[in-house]
Amino acid sequence: MSDAFILDAVRTPRGRGKLGKGALSGVHPQELLAQVFRALASRNHVDPRELDDVLVGCVSQVNDQGANIARNAVLAAGWPQEIPALSVNRFCASGLQAVNLAAMGVGSGAQDLVVAGGVESMSRVPMGSDGAGQDGGNLTLREKLIQIPQGISADAIATREKLSREAIDGWALTSQQRAAMAQAEGRFTRSLIPVTDPASGKLLLDRDESVRGDTTAEGLAKLAPSFAALGEAEIAPGLTLDGAARRVYPELPTIDHRHTAGNSSGLADGAAAVLLASEAYVRRTGVRPRARIASMAALGSEPVIMLTAPAPTAKKALGRIGLSPRDVDVWEINEAFSAVVLQTMRALELDPEKVNPNGGAIALGHPLGATGAMLLGTALDELERTGKRRALVVLCIGGGQGLATVIERI
Repeated sequence: MSDAFILDAVRTPRGRGKLGKGALSGVHPQELLAQVFRALASRNHVDPRELDDVLVGCVSQVNDQGANIARNAVLAAGWPQEIPALSVNRFCASGLQAVNLAAMGVGSGAQDLVVAGGVESMSRVPMGSDGAGQDGGNLTLREKLIQIPQGISADAIATREKLSREAIDGWALTSQQRAAMAQAEGRFTRSLIPVTDPASGKLLLDRDESVRGDTTAEGLAKLAPSFAALGEAEIAPGLTLDGAARRVYPELPTIDHRHTAGNSSGLADGAAAVLLASEAYVRRTGVRPRARIASMAALGSEPVIMLTAPAPTAKKALGRIGLSPRDVDVWEINEAFSAVVLQTMRALELDPEKVNPNGGAIALGHPLGATGAMLLGTALDELERTGKRRALVVLCIGGGQGLATVIERI
């Protein structure tokens, strides 16, 4: 397999994912994608007719995000009708999965130029809009395995790992502080594409909307746990959701609920796009890539605790190229919940200074289908800002999976 090269990466700001309150909630998600598509082509002087494919990650593919949102976004962007497009769903890693699939296409030589990315408008298409719950309503599967909401899984991880509320809040505070500093210093500027109203052209948002630089440890400590009541919900006679988790992890006599709105990822709207090229395209055109995809890996994990796959998935991706966690300069570990990052750092013995140096989803928000592609662009920008060489992006995934991508600067 030849190299898969990253020519560029762009994203919208993350808007608050609350209908009528977030600055992007009035914009159709197809239009969010269309704006990043046009910006990516324009700033790289790419004729869209050269594209072999467009791949888009999106989690809730219903209503505004149904009807193959990737294809409709291509049409909304005004690109030629000959450009095909595919929507993919690997839950929270969907955007990165789209990038990895594109890298497989150009790396194999089957394609030369592909746009990949992701989108989610959580204000317009809230989580759970597809009505599938945790298991699609499959009662036969449920007899074999009762899956639980991710918030309870995160609290189970915190309990099992003996992560204190102070430690969990501490990472959330770090995320907010780093994101506020990155925003103030313009570290996101290279990738950010301001979003305008599709009808009037009026500027709607040009910076991430949820960052709270005034967050304090005292303020975080006052927030009530978000999933305690849910954990006590009865799903069968005498069985609560917490009890379902303890069936799999009997060493946990109780689950201490420690995650709150302040130390969990925020709902968000946004889109991202990455331009990938084959080695043949780079040679033919003389274009200078910004980075290459060095390795990729996906991995399944235990589906009840669900969120512990990032560490073994990262090891799998690094092992394929003969590297260890010590060889990575920048880590982007999606902050679905504080415990996910803390557990991954502990398992891999990572230096916290190398992890999410510009904050993460706790501060910036987590537009599900877009986040993976956004993190890739953020990691690339950080490598260039610091003059470092190698970054690893990894996300936990609902149902017990992990997805990782290693990139290296050219």
